Amino acid sequence: MWEARAAEGRGAELLDWARACALPAEPLRRETFRAPQDRVLVLTWWETPDGLDAELPELPEPEPGLTTRPVHRWRFESVG
Repeated sequence: MWEARAAEGRGAELLDWARACALPAEPLRRETFRAPQDRVLVLTWWETPDGLDAELPELPEPEPGLTTRPVHRWRFESVG
């Protein structure tokens, strides 16, 4: 999971950037969401035998000034 908060007035730009940002490999599924306060969330699903320890492609940090803080990243695994 990748989540960022856009700098004031730049929410649409951050959303466009996240949607256009290509990963070096294609996930099983990818969804992009927006939330209040110009937040953008990208969820990706991967199939890997290494679980949470797997080396996986991630969206990078956006250009300086596009966000109000560093990007937050979390990994989750399905528990059935």
